[in-house]
Amino acid sequence: MKKAIILAAGRGSRMNSLTETLPKCRTVLHGKELIQWQMQALKAGGIDEVGVVRGYLAETFEQDATFFENPRWAESNMVRSLLAARDWLSNYECIVSYSDIVYSGDAVIKLNASSSNTALTFDPNWRKLWSRRFADPLSDAETFKLSSESRLTEIGKRTTTFEEIEGQYMGLIKFKPDGWAVVDGFLHELPNDSIDSMDMTTLLQNMIELGLEIEGVPISDRWYEVDSESDLRLYESEEAPLF
Repeated sequence: MKKAIILAAGRGSRMNSLTETLPKCRTVLHGKELIQWQMQALKAGGIDEVGVVRGYLAETFEQDATFFENPRWAESNMVRSLLAARDWLSNYECIVSYSDIVYSGDAVIKLNASSSNTALTFDPNWRKLWSRRFADPLSDAETFKLSSESRLTEIGKRTTTFEEIEGQYMGLIKFKPDGWAVVDGFLHELPNDSIDSMDMTTLLQNMIELGLEIEGVPISDRWYEVDSESDLRLYESEEAPLF
């Protein structure tokens, strides 16, 4: 059985008043909540069961899903939410999705097709999207480097040059249990406050340094990151997503 986990515990404060009464993942884009776009893409990509890690306004979730809880969502980051779904990650091949992205079922299919223990999708043409979102694309960009064998060699560091960015990590990762075991072992040795403050790209960079091979899967389909209210307004002013 193929499973997916949506990390949806945070509020998304940069959405301003849009998240006062509903979590960020329930923000509406082109007639559908973000989480509805995600579940649609995951099911189109062959996922059989979806889990959702919830925290902020947990009682408002209405999806047909298995729920995991991050009760400390306000004091922690995405890695803590990831650990809430440890049982699935330890026993099943899982795709992990951020809850503020919109992507196609084909992206899920391509990620599922990877035979690697750990893989993630990236957009090699990221500058087109980032130039629409930011006056200076480098202001919100981080390093992303690949080897000649499409293995990730660096991610998540600040940079002032486009040459250090071979793509944009999209927020979709696949872990097989063997790959997750390396991640879990690393996190098990950390104090709670270090886990709480850790973001996903920092975790991935630590995994690279430990020797975990992470495959980069390039995606050419359209996708969206909805990090702020201005992102939402930008996408709403354009054509509807083509999936």
